[in-house]
Amino acid sequence: MAMKRSGGGPSRGRQAARFLGVSVLSGAVLAGLALPAVGAFGLAAKGSVEGFDEIPASLKTPPLSQRTTILDAQGGEIAKVYSRDRTVVPLTEISPYMQQAIVAIEDARFYEHGAVDLKGVLRALNKNAQSGGVSEGASTLTQQYVKNIFIEEAGDDPGKVAVATQQTLGRKVKELKYAIQVEKELGKKRILNNFLNITFFGQQSYGVEAASQRYFSKPAKDLSLDEAALLAGIVQSPSRYDPVNAPKEATKRRNTVLQRMAELKNITPAQAAAAQAKPLQLKVTRPKSGCITAVDGAGFFCDYVRETFLQDPAFGKTKEARAKRWNEGGMTIRTTLDPQTQKSVQKSISDHVYQNDSVATAVSIVEPGTGKVLGMGQSRPYGFGENQTQINFSADHAQGGSTYGFQTGSTFKPILAAAALEEGISPNKVYGSPFQMAYPDSVETCDGTWRNSEGATVSNENRSEVGPYGMREATAKSVNTYFIQMIGDIGTCPVTKMAAKLGLKPASGKKMDQVPSIALGTQGMSPLKMAAAYAAFANGGKYCTPVLINSATDPNGKSINVPKTQCSRAMSEETANTVNTLLKGVVEDGTGKQAGLDGRDSAGKTGTTDSRHAAWFVGYTPNMAGAVWVGGPGKDVEMEGITIGGVYHDKVYGGDTPGPIWRDAMTGALDGKPAPTFDSVGSISDAAPQGRDNGGTDPATGNGNGTNGANTGADAGTGHGRDKPGGGKHNPPGGTGH
Repeated sequence: MAMKRSGGGPSRGRQAARFLGVSVLSGAVLAGLALPAVGAFGLAAKGSVEGFDEIPASLKTPPLSQRTTILDAQGGEIAKVYSRDRTVVPLTEISPYMQQAIVAIEDARFYEHGAVDLKGVLRALNKNAQSGGVSEGASTLTQQYVKNIFIEEAGDDPGKVAVATQQTLGRKVKELKYAIQVEKELGKKRILNNFLNITFFGQQSYGVEAASQRYFSKPAKDLSLDEAALLAGIVQSPSRYDPVNAPKEATKRRNTVLQRMAELKNITPAQAAAAQAKPLQLKVTRPKSGCITAVDGAGFFCDYVRETFLQDPAFGKTKEARAKRWNEGGMTIRTTLDPQTQKSVQKSISDHVYQNDSVATAVSIVEPGTGKVLGMGQSRPYGFGENQTQINFSADHAQGGSTYGFQTGSTFKPILAAAALEEGISPNKVYGSPFQMAYPDSVETCDGTWRNSEGATVSNENRSEVGPYGMREATAKSVNTYFIQMIGDIGTCPVTKMAAKLGLKPASGKKMDQVPSIALGTQGMSPLKMAAAYAAFANGGKYCTPVLINSATDPNGKSINVPKTQCSRAMSEETANTVNTLLKGVVEDGTGKQAGLDGRDSAGKTGTTDSRHAAWFVGYTPNMAGAVWVGGPGKDVEMEGITIGGVYHDKVYGGDTPGPIWRDAMTGALDGKPAPTFDSVGSISDAAPQGRDNGGTDPATGNGNGTNGANTGADAGTGHGRDKPGGGKHNPPGGTGH
């Protein structure tokens, strides 16, 4: 039975035991207990903690998470992203005042003791026993460093953080053993350097360099005496001594540090008094983490870089490995973003579509032949506020885009034309192309035969659009019935295969529907993928996968392998040149005249979906390809009687809203750059149908052999047929013709 002191007070043994219990809860002194005492207090007793000798001898030190800097193609900074805001610096780049201050206030005998300060333990034991609580701790800087390693290793996992910081005897004993190892392996200077780089200084800043930049907007090597004392004082309790939110408490703590430095003769009493008399002179740099801080509207491009890193096996074999590498950071990633192009994209967007408009726009520009994404922007900026969004309208759903993408309307017709040309259809092919017609009775697909069981019909945008038409005029005027007759001839399988060769698949990630209405753009696509597909026409028929990263280096400056573009032939060069000729006609004298560029060869296609829920222009020059989408960002908006960018539109067409956005974005992006021309093969005639092979089609009705293909509104992939004024029933949504 424990002995009691006279007067009923606890014995020294009881005092020590009570102190031990308090220490377990507070994490103050236990880590400093001498090894014999560990045994004396039964810390290694069965069922309490792991035996001291059974703890692994090697402490695995995780890489410190740091900032990653994302640069544009010319080396300009786009944004800094980080899991933890930290920049690791050597001791030579940390102010001597800072080194002295942290030792003075956290572990004054740091250079005199080993991993454990026995004098400090006894002093704390006595003082805390007298007070009946924990008023003084005895953990050395080395022990604190080890504890921070446990926390760093836990990352942002709440469960692991709880284990790393739990106040148990087992963790304290582990901390002690590893502290002994660290002292032996690293030595005092490296321990001090590592501690100053790993510890948390509040305000999202980890390590002294980030803290110095946060509170004083200067590097750690330039910290003055009073500034260093302030930062050193924060470490004990970053929230209590936060100089931004608790300046009085922070000042008191700073002055305590200065007083302690004077007592240890690091500074003179006069220096301490002068520094104590100074007011806090903060020059705070607010935390700027992540793509929300990106310049020139490049937030979504920045986010796409992150998605690329997290998903591409080039950066790690598993999802977990890639995420860990990203969170560790410390990388420099140079991207493909061209600052001139990006500025032009963002200016054109802001000139034509306002942030608070009921509709939004997204623009993506890529380089033919390399797949490099040169620009990416949208009218709803990256953020969490009103009329902001985290959805990248330019991307597929898997890369942070909308769930289903956006129906492309008639901008899909060139893909059908390319497939038809590859199938041997002549560019001079003429179809009857009536204003309105029934879909063909049946259409061959990759999976069998599709049949028009519901008598679905299709019509052109204007009643004046009545054939016969050849391919060039039908493309320039975007004649729906022409292309429905064409897909009736060749079937859907060559079309979906051509789309796949051009990197096109629904933004949802699902397979493309095997229905004839795909000719009118019923499938939801993303602007980036549409731009990359059209770039193949400019590149002589070779498709190159989009890439956003030119190079990357790790925290040590070592090169990291990055994904490269993959180029493959999607069509013959002759087919590509023929499509170029077709699409030049669109901007020269067709629906895309408002998108034409002065003094440059350009080509493209307009698109407007059923009920005008979306409008597009996708076009290219020999050295740039771009896609512009305009529509409701989160819900269907029928763009009739609508004001966009301060301009009223009775009806929105692909040529009158997306077209000018494309023109202005491309004009600025191409300014000062070479102006090559398209190489064309032969010419395309739009001669009358007499004497032409019409595939057995009746020019007046569009019906006949080889033109049978149809779809109901539901089968078109949207589940809701629309009626057009003067049109037939069950008109499948997708393309209005312009």
